[in-house]
Amino acid sequence: MIRFENVSKRYLTKTALMDVDLELPEGKIIGVIGENGSGKSTMLKLIAGLVRPSKGRVLVDGEPAQRRIARKVAYLSELETYYPIFTVQETVDYCASQFTDFDRERAREMIDFMRLEPTAKVKSLSKGNRGRVKLVVTLSRNAPYILMDEPLSGLDPIVRDSIIKGLISFVDLSKQTVIITTHEVNEVESLLDQVVALRDGEIIKFADVEELRSNERLSLSEWMTRVYAGHACK
Repeated sequence: MIRFENVSKRYLTKTALMDVDLELPEGKIIGVIGENGSGKSTMLKLIAGLVRPSKGRVLVDGEPAQRRIARKVAYLSELETYYPIFTVQETVDYCASQFTDFDRERAREMIDFMRLEPTAKVKSLSKGNRGRVKLVVTLSRNAPYILMDEPLSGLDPIVRDSIIKGLISFVDLSKQTVIITTHEVNEVESLLDQVVALRDGEIIKFADVEELRSNERLSLSEWMTRVYAGHACK
């Protein structure tokens, strides 16, 4: 279980998160949504131990989220983080050497599923195929927590579809929890169990997606419009 206890994070003069108290349950796919600069990426970096809170603490299974938490967390960054001179297979081999929970057989299956050429240089790949490589090395880990920062950003619909199908096919929710930030709400709505809505570093809503549909008869994008409009009027 992931827990934020009165967490704030400041970068120089900017407050990215403010007084966040939140408990994220296990075995769910949780969407973190919000406008640019709302604190989505910071929330994931705090869980991954890549940055530290300015106030409060973040716990992963009761353990403070610091660098060593990488053994429990697979983190897919929005940035390009792989060596361009490596081939796809060399990228897989490198990641396998860094994490004891890396599943080489799953990586092979995902390379086939994503229609990637193992001998292709990463630098020669299209942006969409580089996105697929990032997904392969992230989902090939048996880490209990998978963090994905804007995995669909800037990708064409075909690539987005393959990534969404990869999430469905290669994540085991009996053992894993997925937390995903995205602007492509309509495309991931069918995947999400719960959603965290952020604005200006504050949580304005934490809700069950199915309850939104059944009780409020709203799609997630419709609900977002209503929640953000209501918050803006306060």
